[in-house]
Amino acid sequence: MENWIIEIIEKFGYIGILLLIALENIFPPIPSEVILTLGGFMTTTTNLTVIGVITFSTIGSVVGAIILYGIGLLIDVNRMGKIVDKWGHILKITRKDIDNANAWFSKYGVWTVFFCRFIPLIRSLISIPAGMSRMNFGLFLLLTTLGTLIWNATLVKIGAVVGESWESIVYYMDIYSNVVYISLALLLILFIVMFMKRKRD
Repeated sequence: MENWIIEIIEKFGYIGILLLIALENIFPPIPSEVILTLGGFMTTTTNLTVIGVITFSTIGSVVGAIILYGIGLLIDVNRMGKIVDKWGHILKITRKDIDNANAWFSKYGVWTVFFCRFIPLIRSLISIPAGMSRMNFGLFLLLTTLGTLIWNATLVKIGAVVGESWESIVYYMDIYSNVVYISLALLLILFIVMFMKRKRD
């Protein structure tokens, strides 16, 4: 994977970074941590600049987020409600649950979109419920840009500072990601247990 990323960046420069990060947003398994820290390191060995890598990686992030936001618009709450009406009994989910979740996102989604840009996997997927809830697109764009700019700038600058040791940063980011994944899994299990318990009551 790393050799492929290096080849893309060396061949296409800033445009390669933009495309890689856009893909990372749509297909989260592609590691942004590797792309960004490697991009930062390559500013010390090529004609790429830190500002350039940050700028194009942020544009790529926003492009990917807009695509997922659009998918959310296509799914929308009404269509999700129809799916739940037909299949929700399997998981004991009702249309009211969907409406409540949408109401929660409409109320707290502004901060959720911003802060989730710092959480692996969720960073990308949060754009879908934003689209489903019809979050104001201008506000979505602003918060997405700010959040991804901070995330991208941090990793690119770290990659530039540590130079050839950039892989050690990826190692620690993997640990961070794994901790987040485990925490999210535990929270999901807790949510399901509480949800099922509430349904029985």
